Amino acid sequence: MSMDGGVTIVTNPSVDVRLTSSLSTFEVRRRFNRGITVAELKGKLEMIVGVSASSMDLEIFSVADTFLQKMDDDEALLGSYPIDDNSRINVIDKSGGQVGELFDVSKVEKFELPDDAYDKRTDSARSFMKKLHVGPYNEEETAKKKAELAARNEEEKTAADAISVGSRCQVKVPGQPTKLGTVMYVGTTDFKPGYWVGVKYDEPLGKHNGTVQGKQYFECENKYGAFVKPKTVTVGDFPEEDYGLDEM
Repeated sequence: MSMDGGVTIVTNPSVDVRLTSSLSTFEVRRRFNRGITVAELKGKLEMIVGVSASSMDLEIFSVADTFLQKMDDDEALLGSYPIDDNSRINVIDKSGGQVGELFDVSKVEKFELPDDAYDKRTDSARSFMKKLHVGPYNEEETAKKKAELAARNEEEKTAADAISVGSRCQVKVPGQPTKLGTVMYVGTTDFKPGYWVGVKYDEPLGKHNGTVQGKQYFECENKYGAFVKPKTVTVGDFPEEDYGLDEM
């Protein structure tokens, strides 16, 4: 924008501004024509920030986010204010709305469509996924995942069947040092699906005392007990080390 003999010459008829509001923590960018009035600008902002035009106060901030002035003349043109590309316009809701209120779904009455009625709709996300066979409606993919899960469970069961309570064992969990211990429990649990082996370690390298989420599966001293997957357990003649052998 430049001055030529007292006449303002606008080099660019529109301006790209950043928008913020007292109702949101988000910042958006929009381009506006400098020739619109502040009242017209408020009408456009109403749709963007969700604040009623009649409840708006507008503030102008520089590119460096320094407060410049309020836009308090509804009849004035946008271009008459010191706004450049990347300037910021902040919308204040005079009605007292709070940050995040616009997105607080707890204040919105929930509408639920009965499941059978939703199934009959042809414009729903569920209908779209069924047509494209994506998500839970990809029968082939779903069947494949079920088969993989069943195969994994069968492998775990086979490995678990070869482990008996009371056996000495060695445990090799990826990323952890090899541990020696005694098998105290073999089978399924309430805390996670699949087959698990409860082990009492020779050293306090475990996580509990045989009780997990309030259910006791076996007994041992605290921090000596752990549950591991059957594939990490090797049963054999692993003698308990005498850690005091070199001391009297």
